[in-house]
Amino acid sequence: MCGMPQQPPIRSTPTRPSRPDASMSLLTNVMDHSLDDGYAEAAARKKAEGEGGLPKTLRAKLGLAAGLVLAALVVTVGAAQARVAAPVVAKEREELVDRIDQETEAADKLEGSVDKLRDDVSARQREALKQSGGGDQAELVGVLSGALEVHGPGVKLVVNDAKEATTGGDGNPRETSGFSDTGRVRDRDMQRVVNGLWESGAEAVSINGQRLTALSAIRAAGDAILVDNKPLVPPYTVLAVGDGKRLSTRFQNSADGLYLHALQESYGIRTGISTEDDLRLPAAPSVIVRTAQPRTEKGTS
Repeated sequence: MCGMPQQPPIRSTPTRPSRPDASMSLLTNVMDHSLDDGYAEAAARKKAEGEGGLPKTLRAKLGLAAGLVLAALVVTVGAAQARVAAPVVAKEREELVDRIDQETEAADKLEGSVDKLRDDVSARQREALKQSGGGDQAELVGVLSGALEVHGPGVKLVVNDAKEATTGGDGNPRETSGFSDTGRVRDRDMQRVVNGLWESGAEAVSINGQRLTALSAIRAAGDAILVDNKPLVPPYTVLAVGDGKRLSTRFQNSADGLYLHALQESYGIRTGISTEDDLRLPAAPSVIVRTAQPRTEKGTS
């Protein structure tokens, strides 16, 4: 009879004893030995030699106590002084603010008085010119010199910075590579605009309500444009009295008009020109002649 095939015996694998977790062992070691062995040995040696810790002698203890008392005294005195000085500083600040407000108000009053006196001087000059026999010629001189308010047809020219305008650099920014990113109107641009309008036949010109005369100056102070030392902000509205259509055509075809068009095309400066039926330009604040003298005709014998 055939025997049943014998299966190989099953061998059991012995289990190893479990090891404690490595991180737990490291944590336990750190907690049990919080101080490095080298530091612990140095501390023990100093303790054995009597070094470190609190002072041992009476003199050292008295010195430490005196130092602590002195430090506490300095802190206390400093806090007391700060507490006492705080109201004084606040009072001085309030007095300074009040003084600034008073001086500002006084300066505003003086500026108003100066404007009134200038108007009075201009009125007296015009009256004296009329009484001297100037007649219509006197009126013409007053108009051309900017001493009189004028109105009539003309052109309105608006010049504004580019939409993405930013502050330019030092000196002449248009000569730098970064000016194309600024798009700001400069003082020399307005100079060319005004000179172009005069050359094209304008009889009277103003910028943002500031009347221009033969003595006017257009300059720059940083990024601001000054007209007779008065700062202007964009957009710059230029009014020119004259033959509207002819003045507009001649200006746009002139070298200065083409220059303004080039600024618009190259740097994004915004411009707009239109003819107007009636423009009103104020008189200049004052026209002071320091050097020129009137010419008088001497009679012949």
